[in-house]
Amino acid sequence: MASPNTLIFVDFPSNDTVATAAFYHEVFGWEVEGRPAGVFHRVVPGGHFPLDDGSPSTVGNLHLGIYDAANARPHPDPAGVEPRTVGRGGRGLRVWVLVSDDDTEDAILLRAEQQGADVLWRHHYWAEFNGFNGAFLDPWGTTVIVWTKGGENPQIPEGYTNE
Repeated sequence: MASPNTLIFVDFPSNDTVATAAFYHEVFGWEVEGRPAGVFHRVVPGGHFPLDDGSPSTVGNLHLGIYDAANARPHPDPAGVEPRTVGRGGRGLRVWVLVSDDDTEDAILLRAEQQGADVLWRHHYWAEFNGFNGAFLDPWGTTVIVWTKGGENPQIPEGYTNE
């Protein structure tokens, strides 16, 4: 194989795509496009992957999708197939979001909670990947981990958990 297969999209399941689109717009400020509205929504986080010096590259950030669990499109059967509900009660999709320089973990978790999410943890440091993180469970069962790079010689604030 000359090059690897490329990940191009990750979809969030929902039983209310319009509400899910509004949630992610409010929490992260992401542009969300109905394609078509109510059936599938494309999430455009914006920005570009940074180069080593911090300047933007020509590579745009990955897009996400929000799909209707009752009739996940695309599918050859116009009526869709079972199951038709979002998965809850077990481990599921985890999405990692890098916190921008003009936002904070605390602010994101507060907005998420105000929009109906459950905060799972906050103020944790993971040395293996040198990052500070918190997480929430959105109202449709997706876990979102918000990540802030630790940088060189990270200082772990008092009260943070770490591993």
